[in-house]
Amino acid sequence: MLGTVGSSDWVADKFGSGAPRVIALHGWGRSGKDFERILAGQDALAVHLPGFGPAAAPTGAWSTADYADQLALALRGSGAVIVVGHSFGGRVALRLAARAPELVSALVLTGVPLTRVTPPKSVPLAFRVAKVLHAKKLIPEATMERYRRKYGSQDYRNARGVMREILVKTVAEDYLDDVTRVVAPVTMVWGELDAPAPLAAAEKALEYFPRATLRVVPGASHLLEGNLEEAVRDAVTAALTQ
Repeated sequence: MLGTVGSSDWVADKFGSGAPRVIALHGWGRSGKDFERILAGQDALAVHLPGFGPAAAPTGAWSTADYADQLALALRGSGAVIVVGHSFGGRVALRLAARAPELVSALVLTGVPLTRVTPPKSVPLAFRVAKVLHAKKLIPEATMERYRRKYGSQDYRNARGVMREILVKTVAEDYLDDVTRVVAPVTMVWGELDAPAPLAAAEKALEYFPRATLRVVPGASHLLEGNLEEAVRDAVTAALTQ
């Protein structure tokens, strides 16, 4: 059932009949629907982050800290909850736990690009030249957009307007400073073959969290499906019993 988070205009799918004990935050280009099987039988909310699913886009180019701050306002008065974050949603969840620790009793993170462990991909020369020419107004916006769509990632090509600005801003973020400030217990559930958020990044972040464990799911990749979905559900259930 679609509802709101507290008295805010944030929208979420509601599970159970009691006050939410779990809040789930989805990945980029996804929606709260990703958590239907994970949250079934729980008192929980699967949030549709602004700009995804049925939720309206932010009015400006939010950072993940902006998402977290706005979510904190929506959660005020709800008490501490378990926050589950996948990929982009995990970035927001981590910011929330670091900036508003009183709202987060435990974190379950999966497939979150917490830090870079490989050099960034080199930008093709043609794209770099096009950006220079566009900045000097020597090629029109329509031509520049063709270059963006040719050389950008799938997420970048699919994003429009403010959501593309948010994506560009988010990709450049690093989270290790916030990792050190998370006081809630953290369970990281990672696909062995996750490419967008390599296991090596999770292993590196594990050294910085004050209280964290890492479970590796053999053969799993990035999306919440199969054995990874089951492992995340198990982690949520375990967090609820602690």
